[in-house]
Amino acid sequence: MSVTETHRTIDAVWRIESARLIAGLARMLRDVGLAEELAQDALVVALEQWPQTGVPDNPGAWLMTTAKHRAIDRLRRSKLLERKHAELMHELEMEQEQQVSAAETALDDPIGDDLLRLIFTACHPVLTIEARVALTLRLLGGLTTDEIARAFLVSESTIAQRIVRAKRSLAKAQVPFEVPRGEELAERLSSVLGVIYLVFNEGYSATAGDDLMRPALCEDALRLGRVLVGLMPQASEVHGLVALMEIQASRVHSRVNAAGEPILLLDQNRAQWDRLLIRRGLAALDHAEKLGGALGPYALQAAIAACHARALTAEDTDWNRIATLYGVLVRVMPSPIVELNRAVAVAMAAGPAAGLVLADALTNEPALAHYHLLPAVRGDLLVKLGRADEARTAFEHAAALAQNTRERELMLGRARACGNAAPFP
Repeated sequence: MSVTETHRTIDAVWRIESARLIAGLARMLRDVGLAEELAQDALVVALEQWPQTGVPDNPGAWLMTTAKHRAIDRLRRSKLLERKHAELMHELEMEQEQQVSAAETALDDPIGDDLLRLIFTACHPVLTIEARVALTLRLLGGLTTDEIARAFLVSESTIAQRIVRAKRSLAKAQVPFEVPRGEELAERLSSVLGVIYLVFNEGYSATAGDDLMRPALCEDALRLGRVLVGLMPQASEVHGLVALMEIQASRVHSRVNAAGEPILLLDQNRAQWDRLLIRRGLAALDHAEKLGGALGPYALQAAIAACHARALTAEDTDWNRIATLYGVLVRVMPSPIVELNRAVAVAMAAGPAAGLVLADALTNEPALAHYHLLPAVRGDLLVKLGRADEARTAFEHAAALAQNTRERELMLGRARACGNAAPFP
């Protein structure tokens, strides 16, 4: 194997193993920042040695053993607690130390997984949402600082600062490396799901930049969601979120044309939708509903997405059910954006005039003052009502608000087309 091939292998191993490596070290050291530093040290050693010695049969175990030795060296130099030193030495000597009995694990932690502890730590509410996202992608997604920066179109130094501050905040707040219990679990799980959802949405519809989507972020979010399902199989909303992401991801390759220009949902070639992802998403939704989570906010959104996924043509879409589901969602998760989506569904089910009434009611909503999709929706409904001049103004307003280049161009194109608009049949 050439040096280049070995480095590619190391990169792949790191993506797969880094989260569990950091999680295992963090459990021992109770310090996420130090755990990541030691994991990176082990990676550097691998980059130095593996091109000469070859990739070990169990590279993850090799990295963990190397990192533990580094941890012991660090503790010795720092003259830290002898008890912690003894614990680490014991872990090195006892190959199966981590394989404690199921009964002991259940007593210690109702879920009992290092990776799950790391997820809840990285998404702790003591951190800003931006810091949670950056730290999660770094520790759990295995992304480099540069990759995270490029994904969110910010400078590498900004992301680096967010990650450093996040680690300091966790240490300063003495956030325990554990899975929360009881009532706190539901609140903290909401934070975890919110981070994964945000990452997926940024990939699915990029806030800014020249590309409509960043599929790699969708893949990272899906991977995290699938890991979480494996760790919390009885959490209905975890299944609900994964169902939503699977179904939405099925449309990724049909959302833009060869030139990267957006293709609206009703115009997409449904033969290009990934039926495997749809089947996985529908199965996850069914699981969420069987667990009693049909009314969870992610499960409801997944149920809406499922209506589109089940329709073989745009004309087959059950807009009445979608409008009903949005009516439930707006009660479960009150949001002006949900209200706007409901307006679109009502327009499709009951006509553009009915939808426009709902959309117009949101024009003074402060949260939507700079949201380009509000005037975009109004423009679409005005076109269907034959009010082309008003529609043109709405689309121009949407273009002015849009930060994404592709969406801005789409809005300007629709504004220019208003002279040829036909009334809604």
